[in-house]
Amino acid sequence: MQCLGAEHLDSAERIPTQRQWRPQIYRKCTDTAWLFLFFLFWTGLVFIMGYSVAAGATGRLLFGYDSFGNVCGKKNSPVEGAPLSGQDMTQKKHVFFMNSCNLEVKDVRLSSTVLCVSSCPEEQLDTLEEVQLFANTSGSFLCVYNLNSFNYTQIPNADLLCPRLPVPPSKSFPLFNRCIPQTPECYSLFASVLINDVDSLHRILSGIMSGRDTVLGLCILAFALSLAMMFTFRFITTLLVHIFIALIVLGLLFVCGVLWWLYYDYANDLSIELDTERENMKCLLGFAIVSTVITAVLLILIYVLRKRIKLTVELLQVTNKAISSSPFLLFQPLWTFAILIFFWVLWVAVLLSLGTAGAAQVIEGGQVEYKPLSGIRYMWWYHLIGLIWTSEFILACQQMTVAGTVVTCYFNRNKSDPPDRPILSSLSILFCYHQGTVVKGSFLITVVRIPRAVLMYVYNTLKQKQDSALSRCVSQCCCCCFWCLDKCFRHLNQNAYTTTAINGTDFCTSAKDALKLLSKNSSHFASVNCFGDFIIFLGKVLVVCFTVFGGLMAFNYHRVLQVWAIPLLLVAFFAYLVAHSFLSVFETVLDALFLCFAVDLETNDGSSEKPYFMDQEFLNFVKRINKLNTRAQRNKNSLTSEEGTELRPL
Repeated sequence: MQCLGAEHLDSAERIPTQRQWRPQIYRKCTDTAWLFLFFLFWTGLVFIMGYSVAAGATGRLLFGYDSFGNVCGKKNSPVEGAPLSGQDMTQKKHVFFMNSCNLEVKDVRLSSTVLCVSSCPEEQLDTLEEVQLFANTSGSFLCVYNLNSFNYTQIPNADLLCPRLPVPPSKSFPLFNRCIPQTPECYSLFASVLINDVDSLHRILSGIMSGRDTVLGLCILAFALSLAMMFTFRFITTLLVHIFIALIVLGLLFVCGVLWWLYYDYANDLSIELDTERENMKCLLGFAIVSTVITAVLLILIYVLRKRIKLTVELLQVTNKAISSSPFLLFQPLWTFAILIFFWVLWVAVLLSLGTAGAAQVIEGGQVEYKPLSGIRYMWWYHLIGLIWTSEFILACQQMTVAGTVVTCYFNRNKSDPPDRPILSSLSILFCYHQGTVVKGSFLITVVRIPRAVLMYVYNTLKQKQDSALSRCVSQCCCCCFWCLDKCFRHLNQNAYTTTAINGTDFCTSAKDALKLLSKNSSHFASVNCFGDFIIFLGKVLVVCFTVFGGLMAFNYHRVLQVWAIPLLLVAFFAYLVAHSFLSVFETVLDALFLCFAVDLETNDGSSEKPYFMDQEFLNFVKRINKLNTRAQRNKNSLTSEEGTELRPL
């Protein structure tokens, strides 16, 4: 009997017990191995940074250098075999390209001769006499160093040693001291060759350059509209939602109508002769078709979900009440954006320093070029993974901070006395206990994004080579699958971060517990939560609609200048990105509130011994949701029973 009792106890011990939810009671360091792995990875990144500083030529990157190995603005050492190297360029701080309007890349180097000059020509120079006059008056010599300014118009081969005429007006770039041509066509060719020798980039840059003031104004408009939309959601009411949806419907229909009207105007304009106008017409047709499809889908969704508007307003008001306890949450995207900008600038600087790491080698004509060192390409790939992983880590820290703040405010018994500095408390818990969890979640997104980036590169390569349609279709389908997987992982990560903030468990445990709990309580107000996310998405659409409408009206007055459809698309993307940055806080707070509500139902029953953490307003809202769900289920059962009665034989 004792053996049987012992076996029974052993079997009972082997049965896994269900984990108990303990909101903010127990806290420990989670996923420390992943934090150590991330530390080792960043050790490699720091090594690459140090190597880029030691082996890279930061002076050549910042100050620029000529074709003979001289760094502008500095006193240089001579290079053996290059007679024009080793010159004192202290007074010549600007980099001048002798053929800036017709740059070409031959054998991975620029075909144009580059010089260090005292100042950039701010006016167009049409003849060698004007080049000579500019040299005598300003002291800036635009021909090769061994040619005296007196001989600019005397020797027969001076045109080979001087810049190609006409010399466009140029200004020095504030940071890198390059003489940048100011005419739109020369600027676009110049920048596209320096960045990448592709015609599409040429069209984009020329369009942006020709309408740079308009593009800047539209970006400011998108920023202002995003701020206005954020304050609209902050003080939302039922009337505001109806006005808001009416504006969205009118905006979608109006933008569609304007696009089709502009396409009709272009198609029936007999004076169209330029290729830029024809490309604008093709882009307008594509924009009109895509906007019509998006408008139809959104209008159908708005009509189907129209009965949930009142409940959604109440849910957003509950969300605003959670935000009011820590209003600085609305400024969280600004801090994250500033940190991301700093990291991206640092990443680009290291990348450019790696690109300048090379040994001097003399080529024909006494010119000097720098050959890249071996092993740099592998460092580039490692550096790219660091970009994706670290960026996702910074974004995940924002999600964890917002979720932790909501958890701290929700699981507070005394609602009249909110916790002090919940954002700082959430940040301290994140950095003291849960950095490993954030590292692990961001690594999952990185693992999904890297194959997607490789597949996009393969797809673009196959498209340029005009390969078989089947291979392009397969690569595009794989990219679509990875995109869906990326979205699923992001939603999983958000719930896992909130669960970690509640229960203090590791990433995998938190993700599994959140999935079980949400599937168990999805019948309460999951549909209202989804419609709340849909309303927030419509806010982003409204910002994009008004920005695109302003762009259509502004760019249409300059239809003959350059292809403005591509800059308009970039402006629309920027508008959506800014609106998403501001309104994503509401989405994160909504999802965190839903999970906190599910945990509250799981751990409490509303009795005096186990009262709910939710306040009375939230509890009344949940009761109304349950009443509506019960009524809908009763109607559905009554319809089923009526159909069964009619089909039952007598």
